[in-house]
Amino acid sequence: MAEQIDFRGKNILAPMVRIGVLATRLLALKYGADIVYSEEIIDHRFVQCKRFVNERYGTIDYIQDEDSRPMFQTCEEERGKVVFQLGTADPDRALKAAKVVEQDVAAIDINMGCPQYYSTKGGMGAALLLKPDLIEAILRKLVTNLSIPVTCKIRVLPDLEETVKLVKMIESTGVAAIGVHGRVTSERSRHPVRLQYIKTLAESVKIPIIANGGSREHINCYDDIIKFRDVTGASSVMVARSAQDNASVFRKEGVLDVETVVKDYLQIAISLNNHYVNCKYCILQIMKGLQESEEGIIIRSSENLQDICKVLGMMDVYTEKIGRFENLDPPSAKQRKMEKKIDNFNLIELDFKFFKGDFWMKTGKTPKTLIYEWCRNNKKAPPIYNTTIRDTDRRFNSIVEVAGTKYRSTCWEKNKKMAEQGAAIVTLRSLSLYDGRKPANDDPTIKPTITPTGRLWATANKAE
Repeated sequence: MAEQIDFRGKNILAPMVRIGVLATRLLALKYGADIVYSEEIIDHRFVQCKRFVNERYGTIDYIQDEDSRPMFQTCEEERGKVVFQLGTADPDRALKAAKVVEQDVAAIDINMGCPQYYSTKGGMGAALLLKPDLIEAILRKLVTNLSIPVTCKIRVLPDLEETVKLVKMIESTGVAAIGVHGRVTSERSRHPVRLQYIKTLAESVKIPIIANGGSREHINCYDDIIKFRDVTGASSVMVARSAQDNASVFRKEGVLDVETVVKDYLQIAISLNNHYVNCKYCILQIMKGLQESEEGIIIRSSENLQDICKVLGMMDVYTEKIGRFENLDPPSAKQRKMEKKIDNFNLIELDFKFFKGDFWMKTGKTPKTLIYEWCRNNKKAPPIYNTTIRDTDRRFNSIVEVAGTKYRSTCWEKNKKMAEQGAAIVTLRSLSLYDGRKPANDDPTIKPTITPTGRLWATANKAE
């Protein structure tokens, strides 16, 4: 059996929604974190996930269905250091979910401290603090049936004695450690953390207490983490918002500047092909007040990972890590339109990579809408899309049938919607129709047109 994780004397990245994904966890480990927690993942969704080995990016992906991004990812670099946080209010379902991921994580943590409605509405998170019997049932079920340690993260109760009673009960279930946020459920970061509560709890049990809640007020660098551990008497310290602001808070050598941290983060995110929406969110959290800078404004308005890489001068990294995987076909494939037969249909292929930012996706008609309207106006059957997924990297490709001919792009996309839009664009271009692309200079008075050869041009049709 592999050596089990030790929760004593550790500096830990706290579980944070949207932040605690693989890219941020690896960044925290790079800067010196000892243990990293995933964001909370809800049990009834996770039990539906299947495990895939993504050889392209060196990750293990847990995916709910073919059309979705991974719900959880991990990799060899964080093996033995990642704790999977589970949102649950049911012992049996909690065990079923934990069993799905047991082989790939160091421990399972039960969220009993999140005060947000999205967690408490289902009886999860801090709502569990009102149901000690259910807490006990969940933890005993997991401890008894899992081969890896089980922990939980709570908030303190208004009454210290009641909190001590709760923590002792939790200890009796056999858990390996307890994370304690030193605020009650109704309190937020503007309220002072209850240091004495954490200290008393640490003195009341034999298992490790992980102190949490000191970000910004008490913790802004590595030395602050050590001081917070000493003040609370806890075995370890869990850092949330200060690590969200700047993960180099874990560096013994000191905190790094924002630009360095953003580029270090993006280097990791690109290597994992992390979804640009999450990249954008995490980078903006790091930038904070710098969001109004020239770079910040561009990043805020970015619509793909390339936009972010361009403004940060990292397109070479993007091209090396991601660009080389985007095309399915071998290098010998034709680079222009190619026609062949498939299932007694003519198949037309074009090398085309779909970038949302190049099209009127929000304010105009999408390529799929344009080809649907063309079919309707010309009394043709509606387009029929057939989308497949590539197991090696979970990318999508779509073939669309229109008027007796099938069309596809040779490029594989990150999700089903983008793949279908790509196929629709190939169809529109092959039929010499406008494909929905924005004018090159974003001038709304210029109407794009398409030539019979399939190339897009912008002609100066100025408004009268």
